[in-house]
Amino acid sequence: MTIPAFDGFEPNLEHLFDMHADLEAPQGIPGGPMGERQIFIVKGGTIDGPNVKGTVLPGGGDWATRRADGVLHLDVRATLKTEDGAMIYAAYSGLIDATMETITAAATGADPPLGDYYFYTNPMFQVGAEKYAWLNRVVALGRGRIVPGGVEYRVWAVTNP
Repeated sequence: MTIPAFDGFEPNLEHLFDMHADLEAPQGIPGGPMGERQIFIVKGGTIDGPNVKGTVLPGGGDWATRRADGVLHLDVRATLKTEDGAMIYAAYSGLIDATMETITAAATGADPPLGDYYFYTNPMFQVGAEKYAWLNRVVALGRGRIVPGGVEYRVWAVTNP
């Protein structure tokens, strides 16, 4: 079924920033009723984009759950600090669908092709600084990749055509 009102109004993606986050080794909680819980604490990182640059502050984390089907469901909260001192709260869920072999290879530096696994997130932001208040009205899409000791993302704002 095609809804004519949407023809020609597919959303655009506008690059917001690239992010690198260093993570502590996961705290595993096996055998839970929802699946295996893996908690990754953020040690720090960087963000770099055309309008947002700064650091990922230590202390955020990912309260991920490995579901029965093997997919890792992400539940992330992080604090970003721009280079001019603004504080941004980022929260997102997402999915990583990859074999354990692919995850292990990526985590040890093998850099498997992004096409070998599915890793997407949907960041939402909260910020009080007027310069960055536009982030409060953005739905974002992130494409992630696993790297040794952490993760990296390219993040886009979803915009109207």
